[in-house]
Amino acid sequence: MRKGYILNLANRAKLARDSGYIMNGRDSKAIRKIRHRRVRQKVRGIISRPRLCVFRSLNHIYAQLIDDSIGQTLVSMSTLDSQVRSKTDRMIKTKRAEIVGTLLAEKALNKGIKQVVFDRGGNKYHGRVKALAEAAKKTGLEF
Repeated sequence: MRKGYILNLANRAKLARDSGYIMNGRDSKAIRKIRHRRVRQKVRGIISRPRLCVFRSLNHIYAQLIDDSIGQTLVSMSTLDSQVRSKTDRMIKTKRAEIVGTLLAEKALNKGIKQVVFDRGGNKYHGRVKALAEAAKKTGLEF
C-alpha cells in the first residue's frame, strides 16, 4: 500500500471522529460528513449570491438560502411546511422535493434573489437532491 493512501485514511478517520462519528469500515454518515466539510470549504454564500443549502433526512427534505457573511437564513422551505403538505399528500419523496424546489425558487424570486450557490450538504447530486435543484433551476434560479 502507498504511504499517501494510509495518511488519507487516517485523515478521514480523524475528520469523522471530529464530526462525532466513529468510522468503522464504510460508515455512510461519517463519509457524508467528510464530503460536506470538503464542499463547505469551497462554497460561501454572500448577499448577492446566497448559498442554497439542502438537507435530506429519511422522510423529508429541507432547503434554505443562507447569507454566510451575516449568518442569516433569507428563505427556507421544507416538506413540513403547510404549503407543501397540502400539495403533496400521497406523493413519492422525489416529487415532494421538486415541489419544495419550485416553491423555494418562487419565494426567492419574490425577494429579489436570482443567483445562488448550490450546497448539496455532502449528499450525492442524485435523486431528491437533484430533483430539488432542477426544479429550482426550472423556476428561475441561476446556479
